[in-house]
Amino acid sequence: MEDAVERAPLARWKKWLFIILAAFIVLTIIALFMLNAYLSRSVAQVEGQIFVPDVKEEVTVRTDDQGVPHIYANNTYDLYFAQGYVQAQNRLFQMEMSRRQASGTLSEIVGEAAIDTDKFFRTLGLRRAAEKSYNVYSEEGKEVLQAFSDGVNAFIEHATERNRLPMEFSLMEIESVEEWTPVDSLTIGKYMAYDLGGHWERQAFHYYLLQQFEEEKALELFPAYPDDKPTIIQEGEIDIAASFEKAVIPHPFNGSNNWVIGGEKTKSGKPLLANDPHLGLATPSMWYQMHLKGPDVNVSGVIFAGVPGIILGHNEEIAWGVTNTGPDVQQLYIERRNPDNPYEFLYEGEWEEAEVYEETIEVKDGEAISYEVVETRHGPIISEFASDSMEEEVMSLRWTALDATTELEAIIDINKASNWQEFEEGLEKFLAPAQNFVFMSKDGTIAYKANGKIPIYEDGKDALLPLEGWESENEWDGFIPFDELPTVVNPEKGYIASANNKVVGDDYPYHISNVWGAPYRYERIVELLEENNEFTVNDMVTIQMDDHNLQAREFVPLLLDWLPEEGLNEIEKEAVSLLESWDFHDDVNAPQPLIYHRWLHAIEDIVFAEEIPDEVMNLVGKRGQLLDALIRKGEASNWMEERGGWSEVLSESFTKTITALVNEYGEKVERWKWGDFHKVYFEHPLSDQHPVLKFLFNRDDPLGVGGSENTIMAASYDAETGIVNHGASWRFIMDGADFSNGYHHVSPGQSGHFWSDWYHDQLIDWGSGDYHVTNIEHPTGFELTFVPLDKGYQR
Repeated sequence: MEDAVERAPLARWKKWLFIILAAFIVLTIIALFMLNAYLSRSVAQVEGQIFVPDVKEEVTVRTDDQGVPHIYANNTYDLYFAQGYVQAQNRLFQMEMSRRQASGTLSEIVGEAAIDTDKFFRTLGLRRAAEKSYNVYSEEGKEVLQAFSDGVNAFIEHATERNRLPMEFSLMEIESVEEWTPVDSLTIGKYMAYDLGGHWERQAFHYYLLQQFEEEKALELFPAYPDDKPTIIQEGEIDIAASFEKAVIPHPFNGSNNWVIGGEKTKSGKPLLANDPHLGLATPSMWYQMHLKGPDVNVSGVIFAGVPGIILGHNEEIAWGVTNTGPDVQQLYIERRNPDNPYEFLYEGEWEEAEVYEETIEVKDGEAISYEVVETRHGPIISEFASDSMEEEVMSLRWTALDATTELEAIIDINKASNWQEFEEGLEKFLAPAQNFVFMSKDGTIAYKANGKIPIYEDGKDALLPLEGWESENEWDGFIPFDELPTVVNPEKGYIASANNKVVGDDYPYHISNVWGAPYRYERIVELLEENNEFTVNDMVTIQMDDHNLQAREFVPLLLDWLPEEGLNEIEKEAVSLLESWDFHDDVNAPQPLIYHRWLHAIEDIVFAEEIPDEVMNLVGKRGQLLDALIRKGEASNWMEERGGWSEVLSESFTKTITALVNEYGEKVERWKWGDFHKVYFEHPLSDQHPVLKFLFNRDDPLGVGGSENTIMAASYDAETGIVNHGASWRFIMDGADFSNGYHHVSPGQSGHFWSDWYHDQLIDWGSGDYHVTNIEHPTGFELTFVPLDKGYQR
């Protein structure tokens, strides 16, 4: 009896513990259910019906198992309205950030941290250029832009009414989204032209070199030695480091690969085409894959979020892809200011009035900033955008993309083209950025055109440095005529390829560029294309994922020959032995690429770091080519002689490299792996704000990958962290034997919503080279219908 009395409180305690635990589990389930419901409501709707007042007829959107929307409409307006709505459903936050970045309005939502960025883009004037461009668009182009904007705004209205805006808007405390306009889409297009770069930064770098070093030493870092050496303006000096310290510099590795093979070199007897544009790798992807079918178009491929049409891809008759040409389309001018009137600048002995724009930058949690933009006849003054100085001499920027251009008109035309003639006619409207287009058609034609608005320099050496803005002789002499742009149709060798390499020989009558991409990717592509005459789609995949490093193949024997053997410790000798036996593949599991790439960075630091500040080195787009040139020059380099010669530099840098790698990865050299350092990470813009946000938006660990900036499998990385942040943002292969199926890869996935099945589902595929097939004839998947409101539904 006494035992029973003692057990009673224990039983009651267990009972209450069970009740509390059960209640906790129930509450947790309810909380998770509510959280799932909250997050799910902002995931894109892919089934059912959406009633909208704007569409004229029903529109069907079939989303396949890779998250690719296939839009079917009976008229042009409905087609692009639906494209705008679907893009906004999946990428609205990305679209919002893109238009703010390009327009210079990030500070409104970010705060003072974005002020300098906003100042730069207000100064550059991408939005002003977009407004000028809109005014020259045809009625058809304006109707497409407006239909797309109407679709975006319909989604914004629906999402706002139903509290379905993406979670990022709440995290950024953005309570409402401004109406989308056609100019927003064009401004994003202008930003992409800027992101693909020009060469003003390199001109500023050359100017700095000639200011700071003896001419012979400075010229070693020029892309080519001019016969008559360039001169520097002696009157007054512009502080390049201070003037451009806060400029937003595009990533130097914005390049690409493409090639097209004629039927005589394929197993099917029909052409094959491959393209992989190299841009920033982030979450969500820069590209959004779609299929659009309307009364006069049936086109599939990718587009930038916030822009209508399909910029890269194929239709039922043709396929195309691009790489960046990289011509000299930007020119810095040194402007001489009137000491008595800061808004007047000298030109041909007269003072000319500049255009002044009064800008107001709204700042979250801060006071609005009044900001003044000054434009000369050449363009905006960019050398003082981050300061209030009124120096007597400043630099302005002339750039083709700041003119009125009509890229969307070109996209509309090429989406409908059925042969090379129609495609080339469409390209005449594609002005900026200049691109290398490769093309194939069902009739077996393969072709290439370096297309865009490219200035004529009477002497290409003029493009190496800023020019005096007060002399009329320094103006561009028009633009290369469209019919004289580099073009190839059905070449005898049976293929055409480009990889940002030099596209013309010395016999071409016009100057295009002084700074081309390194030749390694192009040379490797050509090596592989010459090896076979029965290419298939699988062969195209193999080539796109090729990690053979021709730079290493050229330089490793030289570097090892110059590296003194005496003084090396056992670990260093083992590293040398591995390099000697290397097959020059940047394999993810190999130690050699880790040693080689880290060694090059150490050499670069020793040669340049002490003499050229970081803010100036950042102006050099293809900075690795500076070291390439010095290696090829050998012992005759001033930069090397001052540091004791190559043997001294290589000995010091190699010891530093191996010591650092031992500290990071241990003494077992054979166990080192390139992929332990070289990892791809598709970062979301909010992931670095808080660990919880990192878990939500980037829960996947960085993925070790092979390749490098010098391999066809392009994988450019941060030298400090090893994170791969630029590379193939989209991979595409098209078989001319079957125009209904395209082979694609869009990392990390189609959706911008982390709760979607298509958020990071293609992330691992980036490193493994897995593609998905998108069919434009009979796609299957989830079905959504846009229904006009007048079909009996009342809001």
